[in-house]
Amino acid sequence: MPRFAPPISRRASALVAGLMSVCLCATTAQAQTAPATSRTDLQRHDLSIPGREAIQVRVDFPPGAVAPGHTHPGEEIVYVLKGSIEYQVQGQPPVTLKAGDVLFVPAGTIHAARNVGADSASELATYIVEKGKPLVTVVK
Repeated sequence: MPRFAPPISRRASALVAGLMSVCLCATTAQAQTAPATSRTDLQRHDLSIPGREAIQVRVDFPPGAVAPGHTHPGEEIVYVLKGSIEYQVQGQPPVTLKAGDVLFVPAGTIHAARNVGADSASELATYIVEKGKPLVTVVK
């Protein structure tokens, strides 16, 4: 049995390691450079239903921005203000909405959104949620 692996095996190992490194670096770079959404709180009010509150926010999506899978402690009602946003709601096929379109997300349902257009996109999100709980819980 040879003491060292034949040169072809070392070259193949080096090639595989190099390719894995390139893939890992590309994935990491893409995750680090993906634009983020921004949220602007507009209003928050207690409701006549004990333990519930209404919250409205504007969510802005630069081109390519993604809101990863997450849930809310209540219902979300989405109104797209501008652009094209693809929504993936658990148990439903993906849907792309444009300005003027609406979407209802049931309480606790995992969903994600991303700007699929070339320009910025925005939505008005209205939440009817349990008071005192985090508004957004990211799903891993």
